Amino acid sequence: MNTFASVFENYNWDEVQALIYKTTSKEVESALAKNKRNLNDFMALISPAAQSYLEQMAQMSHQLTKKRFGKTIQMYAPMYLSNECQNICTYCGFSLDNKIKRKTLTDSEIELEVAELKKAGFDHVLLVTGEANYTVNINYFLKAVAQIKNDFANISVEVQPLSQEEYEQLHEAGVHTVLVYQETYHREVYKQYHPKGKKSNFDYRLETPDRIGKAGIHKIGLGVLLGLEDWRTDSFFNALHLNYLQKTYWQSKYSVSFPRLRPAEGIIEPNFIMEDRDLLQLICAYRLWNEDLEISISTRENEKFRNNIIPIGVTSMSAGSKTNPGGYAVDPQSLEQFETSDERSANEIAQIISQKGYEPVWKDWDRSYMISQR
Repeated sequence: MNTFASVFENYNWDEVQALIYKTTSKEVESALAKNKRNLNDFMALISPAAQSYLEQMAQMSHQLTKKRFGKTIQMYAPMYLSNECQNICTYCGFSLDNKIKRKTLTDSEIELEVAELKKAGFDHVLLVTGEANYTVNINYFLKAVAQIKNDFANISVEVQPLSQEEYEQLHEAGVHTVLVYQETYHREVYKQYHPKGKKSNFDYRLETPDRIGKAGIHKIGLGVLLGLEDWRTDSFFNALHLNYLQKTYWQSKYSVSFPRLRPAEGIIEPNFIMEDRDLLQLICAYRLWNEDLEISISTRENEKFRNNIIPIGVTSMSAGSKTNPGGYAVDPQSLEQFETSDERSANEIAQIISQKGYEPVWKDWDRSYMISQR
């Protein structure tokens, strides 16, 4: 059966990059004039030529987002369950070659973390782990989901790539969303960033969203690690991937995230610098290309950027995030995966959202209704 790999092999990184950078103002204006845009239009909107049209793009993005999603921002928090990892990734604080204290939360420790998140008001949690198949595997995930499913209306996971059968088990257990990032679509340099471990298998990771889609997961989240390679080219391939998934697994919803490379223990410096203005352009381009796409911004971004992006295109935001296992209550001093930039509390973020004329949404009512009907 075909997977995204059959689409991906028809594209060449250098050729795509050249097309993006030779885009003309006329092509940008043509893309902006359309009511429905395709991948060629997306390519134009992420090009350097589109930078002169950023204000227009932001206004259009605001209107499209308000039309499709209303004036609401979904609130969520990550809960890191483990920093054990069998991969060497040159950009990650959890990398196997970093000599850090490894920790995986027990049942009682998970309860303490949940209590802190519930106290802060969260009803949507993202479970995150390193990639250690011997300890944090499908059995651990299923047990954790079973433990917390009555505490949260919406459970998402960001863990190592799994088999289709394992994703089916997560779906049956009540997992609503699975996030998986290719990190970079540049095949030739991918191995340099992932020299050891299962994650070094580019193709297995590339086909992971296909397995998630076949398993019937309600929502699939994609993204690239901005800073590893040219953000424009990587983002085109990410959009290409989303386009394929939406056509193939049309019953699932889709989201995109924008993790920019942040400081962490033992990591490399960004290979490509992405300025705030670039990230704004990228968010607007995604919204103008795809009205239905959910767009998420994490606490990797600074306070000023997160404040200003609220009305422009995002649909969900994390707040008060801790990126270390037990960071909320159990072990606040354990090593974090990366430094957060926006360290304001969930309540402070909710107040900012309200001040912008938007409603912070803590509960996913669609999800709650689905659970109640089982």
